[in-house]
Amino acid sequence: MRNQAYNPYLPSWEYIPDGEPYVFGDRVYVYGSHDRFNGHGYCLNDYVCWSANINDLSEWRYEGVIYKKADDPINPDEAMCLYAPDVTIGPDGRYYLYYVLDKVPIVSVAVCDTPAGRYEFYGYVKDMHGNRLGERKGDEPQFDPGVLTEGEKTYLYTGFCARGDKTRSGAMVTVLGSDMLTIIEDTVTVLPSEPYSEGTGFEGHEFFEAPSIRKVGDMYYLIYSSIVMHELCYATSKYPTKGFEYQGVIVSNNDLHVDTYKPKNKPMYYGGNNHGSIVQINHKYYIFYHRHTNGSNFSRQGCIEKINIEENGFIPQVEITSSGANNGPLIGYGEYPTYIACHLFHQDEAMYTGDLWMDSQFPKITQDGKDGDHEEGYIMNMTNSATVGFKYFTFKDIHHISIKVRGYCKGAFQVKTSWDGEILGEIPVDFSTVWTEYSENIILPNGVHALYFTYVGSGRASFQSFSLE
Repeated sequence: MRNQAYNPYLPSWEYIPDGEPYVFGDRVYVYGSHDRFNGHGYCLNDYVCWSANINDLSEWRYEGVIYKKADDPINPDEAMCLYAPDVTIGPDGRYYLYYVLDKVPIVSVAVCDTPAGRYEFYGYVKDMHGNRLGERKGDEPQFDPGVLTEGEKTYLYTGFCARGDKTRSGAMVTVLGSDMLTIIEDTVTVLPSEPYSEGTGFEGHEFFEAPSIRKVGDMYYLIYSSIVMHELCYATSKYPTKGFEYQGVIVSNNDLHVDTYKPKNKPMYYGGNNHGSIVQINHKYYIFYHRHTNGSNFSRQGCIEKINIEENGFIPQVEITSSGANNGPLIGYGEYPTYIACHLFHQDEAMYTGDLWMDSQFPKITQDGKDGDHEEGYIMNMTNSATVGFKYFTFKDIHHISIKVRGYCKGAFQVKTSWDGEILGEIPVDFSTVWTEYSENIILPNGVHALYFTYVGSGRASFQSFSLE
């Protein structure tokens, strides 16, 4: 069923968080960090790039490694990781990659003649005296660069501001000249951090990290991760260096604030930090964001949702879905892998606690094998009450459901079309150390619906796929 677009949009064995999407020519390219499956920290791998034809977001092409950790002169031993990058086209038509290594406060820049070729180190952002931004007296450390080039100027947005840290003012912007390195307008703060937000309109959604800048019409949209971490918010201004006003949340990676099908404050996935941006593809707008897998912060995967920018510029918050960038609901028959779940929770709420590792009783999306193996993902550790949800499908005359399960378990999977809805049927499962298919005659209602499976029983089940007939 991979001829449809669904989340995550890349193969389940690829871990690209912090996605920055851009359309160059007839393809959309996504740049981001590169997590490692089963990794022990953030962003352990080299930068790679993926792209898709703007007319088919179901087929993504691997463009290869575009930049390695050792390509930066101050990192020859690869002791530092490549954190979230961004890309812009300079006045010379070349592509410039901005990034920060994990233990230094400066911004590095690499350059390439094509969107997804091998980037070469270019230099460090500096002032006219050669002093590097982030190391000068009074500078705040640089982090998560986001860039926008207009004419001869490039606007560089940076910042990282933990709750209660009075040494960090908020999201900052620094204006660079046509050489893409040299500061021509010094740094100003454009979004407040939590200690300095009183009376600003940002209270409760103050800047944390991940500034990403886009221009829609004559309005600048600054997308960012707030101090609550799981949400991507946005602020707008008519000017790139001042006047930004808080507007709202675009997406939450555990669906908090959404109240169309659940209580507003009920999380539906194990949320964690978030990072991404918006892009226009064929006259439609999308938000790229990431989710957390494998029970930790360190194996994050990119997801996409369609968004609507209203005539007044407002972006209503969207639900997280399995159908993602698909042109409507998924086809409601055939076999689907469970790693496309948009909802995953347990009777204990699926809240992110701030720890880097989840408690072992929670279900999680994972894979067999090691990082780089083309192993299809699945859900493991489903204990009693664990629920997995998929949104949305168009069902017609579905009356038989099969599931593939393994594990030390004995119980049943209940089938529903809403997380707390009527149980339409149960599929009994039993102990097996290999993937085993179980099936039952269960009638699904015709029309567009979600699909949920809840495990009830003893032990721990792993859930690979389901088939609708």
